[in-house]
Amino acid sequence: KSASELMSKYVGESEKAIAHAFRQAEREGALLMIDEVDSFLRDREGARASWEVTRVNEMLTRMEAFGGVFIASTNLMDDIDPAALRRFDLKLRFGYLRPEQALLMLERQCAALGLAPPAESDAARLQGLLQLTPGDFAALARRHRFAPFVDCAQLVTALEQESALKRGRQASIGFLA
Repeated sequence: KSASELMSKYVGESEKAIAHAFRQAEREGALLMIDEVDSFLRDREGARASWEVTRVNEMLTRMEAFGGVFIASTNLMDDIDPAALRRFDLKLRFGYLRPEQALLMLERQCAALGLAPPAESDAARLQGLLQLTPGDFAALARRHRFAPFVDCAQLVTALEQESALKRGRQASIGFLA
C-alpha cells in the first residue's frame, strides 16, 4: 500500500483505511507492505493535533494484532515513533554506497547504457561522492532515455550533481522490516 491509498483529508478516515488494509491482508493471507510509513508512524512527541496521535495509535494497534508479515519502508527512520520501532522484529538500515560499490554500479551502468567503461579519472572523481544510492543511478538511467549521456565522464558529472542536491546530508536511508 502506498501512503496515498491510506491517507485521507477527513479526520478518522485514514485510521479506517489503515484498519481495512490490515484486515484485508490478514483475510487474504497476504504480506502487507506500506511504503513511506513515516506518514503514519511519526514520533507522537512532535504531534500538533490529536488526529496525528490517533493515526499513529491506530497503526500501532494494528501492527500489534496483525498475525501476518508486515514490512514498512521509510527514508526517515530517525523520525519513527519509538513504540513503532519496538514492534518490528527486524530493522534494516541501508547506508550510502561504499566507494567500491559505487564503482561497481558505475561500471554496470556504463555497460547498460552502451558507454565505454570508466576511465581512472572517472573512478577517482567517483571516490569523492560519499552519498550515492542505487536510486541516483536509477534516476540517471531514466534521464538517459531522453538526454543520452555520451560518455562515462558525463555520467559521473551527473552523479556529482545528484550528490550536490543532497546538501551535505549524512543520514542513511532506512527501511524497516
